[in-house]
Amino acid sequence: MADPILVFEKPIFELEKKIRELEELNTSDNIDVSNEITMLGSKLLETMRAIYETLTPWQRVQLARHPKRPYTMDYINMLFSDFLEFHGDRRFRDDAAIVGGFAKFEGRRVMVLGTQKGRDMKENVYRNFGWPSPEGYRKAMRLMEMANKAKVPVITFIDTPGAYPGVASEERHIAEAIAVNLRDMFALTVPVISVIIGEGGSGGAIGIGVGNRILIMENAYYSVITPEGCAAILWKNRSFAEVAAKSLCLTASDLLKLKVADAIIPEPLGGAHKDYLATVEAMRKALKQHLGELCKMSPSKLLDQRYHKFRQISEFTEAPTEAEEPIQDQPSGQASDE
Repeated sequence: MADPILVFEKPIFELEKKIRELEELNTSDNIDVSNEITMLGSKLLETMRAIYETLTPWQRVQLARHPKRPYTMDYINMLFSDFLEFHGDRRFRDDAAIVGGFAKFEGRRVMVLGTQKGRDMKENVYRNFGWPSPEGYRKAMRLMEMANKAKVPVITFIDTPGAYPGVASEERHIAEAIAVNLRDMFALTVPVISVIIGEGGSGGAIGIGVGNRILIMENAYYSVITPEGCAAILWKNRSFAEVAAKSLCLTASDLLKLKVADAIIPEPLGGAHKDYLATVEAMRKALKQHLGELCKMSPSKLLDQRYHKFRQISEFTEAPTEAEEPIQDQPSGQASDE
């Protein structure tokens, strides 16, 4: 299946098409068009840089949702060894939208888990399109508590538009399940690293995102709500999603400035789906660095660091209005105009 072409990628697609046509001409008709191919190749690279280095928030959201982007299981298969998957929440059933288990990363035992989407319709139905249910969060917390007992670090990968909002999910107490995860993740005495690899939507993301370090891929997003959901609430029209994306400050650079994210993991030009090997190596480097730093910290230090990290996220300053500006004292001996 060919890569889906996003609207802003059309100039790139047209250049790639021309290059392919010239390459076929060069091969089949023995006509030397190598100079033209070289020139178009240079123009293609310039066009890609001009587009991908100036992406708008909405365009980054579209890249974060690209169906060929690496998912949690791709990272698990390429980064970890000896992965042993666990199933079920021991209460209701197994939720395929969240996967997890023990594994080894660079020779170190870890617990790795994350949200998982599907590649085709059949798998998407099985994975519930990456929308976790209450049992998914309960399974995730069960695995993290196992890691805590085994004294091994936890790595979570986040890629979900949000928790499943259906009636059945509400009946099984989705809000309570997420709230329990938030509470209990703060009590973990082992290092926790959370990585937003695609979509980071609302409580669905933070339900497995209370980490000592929050890392985010360059073209991922992390937000209290999806742009479409925000547009539907504020403007009563989902067509305002692009405006909402800009207002939500959901990009990696925004989140780094706001101190929500601790580091940005770079992606290949065009997005993580363009080069899996380069993407995985960038992920490996980031995980190795942050895991090494956190594993040197004591359990009490990890608890304190995680607590203060999230406490400072809500800090903000507000400039005084004109009416609130302090009144200057009158100079000695000088009467007021009033």
